[in-house]
Amino acid sequence: MAFRFSRLAIPEVILIEPQVFEDERGFFMEVYVQEEFRKFGIKENFIQDNHSYSRRGVIRGLHFQSGNRAQSKLVRCIKGEIFDVVVDVRKGSPSYGRYLSVILSEENRRMLYVPKGFAHGFCALKEGTEVVYKCDEIYSPAEEKGIIWNDKEINISWPITTPLLSLKDRSWPPLREVDSGFVYSQQNRARE
Repeated sequence: MAFRFSRLAIPEVILIEPQVFEDERGFFMEVYVQEEFRKFGIKENFIQDNHSYSRRGVIRGLHFQSGNRAQSKLVRCIKGEIFDVVVDVRKGSPSYGRYLSVILSEENRRMLYVPKGFAHGFCALKEGTEVVYKCDEIYSPAEEKGIIWNDKEINISWPITTPLLSLKDRSWPPLREVDSGFVYSQQNRARE
């Protein structure tokens, strides 16, 4: 198998470690093999790839889309390092309002699967950090929602206190004021 899949503290969120083949020329790895991902229960049909460049100290997020344009994402850092965060925004979920974080970097080559019903964001830990991610739905400004990065009730332990933020990311409300549009049920929970 080219990948090791690990369920995290919130089991719908999955850490993926690809098998890397290295020699004196460099390295090779498979990034996405639909059949392997589907065997583990990740059945999305990814249709859009995004690429961001960030200066050290930038926080992007916490974003998600709802309704017919809800997105699942497959996130990886190809240059630099990020403190990657997901927040459960599914009303009624046992982990509603909880977050988890992982470090993704060009060195560890890990990827994070973020299913629908979770807000996502990250902090660039190194100058010139680049992140690429697959989405199973196109970007839709009308369906985009967000949560303020420093929501006191979520209480994310960000690695910085004064981030560089876009105007939009500074303006998101706290989670308690957001109607995410997601409701938890056992039927839409990922297989454990």
